[in-house]
Amino acid sequence: MKIEAHRLTGKGVEYLHCTKCSRLLETIDTIVLHNTDGANAMSSAHYLVRNDTSVSAHLVIARSGQIIQLLPFNVRAWHAGVSQHEGRQGLNDFSIGIELDNAGQLHRRGNSFFSWFNKEYPPGEVYTTVENGHAVYYHRYTRAQIDRVTEICTLLRLRYLIRWLVRHSDITKRKIDPGPAFPFEEVKINSGF
Repeated sequence: MKIEAHRLTGKGVEYLHCTKCSRLLETIDTIVLHNTDGANAMSSAHYLVRNDTSVSAHLVIARSGQIIQLLPFNVRAWHAGVSQHEGRQGLNDFSIGIELDNAGQLHRRGNSFFSWFNKEYPPGEVYTTVENGHAVYYHRYTRAQIDRVTEICTLLRLRYLIRWLVRHSDITKRKIDPGPAFPFEEVKINSGF
């Protein structure tokens, strides 16, 4: 896989065209990682490119490791919202947004686990942690996603001289994604940050 004309090329990459974003980025020095909180990668990608939504991203990484690119990396996406990092406001102006297909926080009913959109997940896909003395459940990320996002972050770091790899939760208090199930330190170290 490589980057050509601000797009990923190679096996496992497909493209959707997001027409609502067209402003070019003057500086690209940060990658922001998110999770979709959606049912699957393609439905999330289609939502992100819709003209009637106020969100977008550069990439969506499916649970299989498949990549859907929505915008070239040099175009400003609307993924960070009200945000700050390293003394700067508005990270959309400096960053590439990567969404990972993941249902986010899950809710337990008996011995079953459900997303906010009422899809059931098997126990093998559930990550359990403790928050404020109570068990809290999150959708696990797949090894294919972790390996793929590590590969992409490495490519982006080298191509654009990226200085920071951050989670959405690192740049705004109103978000928790990609959440505790995501092995951030592993990805950060293995992609050279």
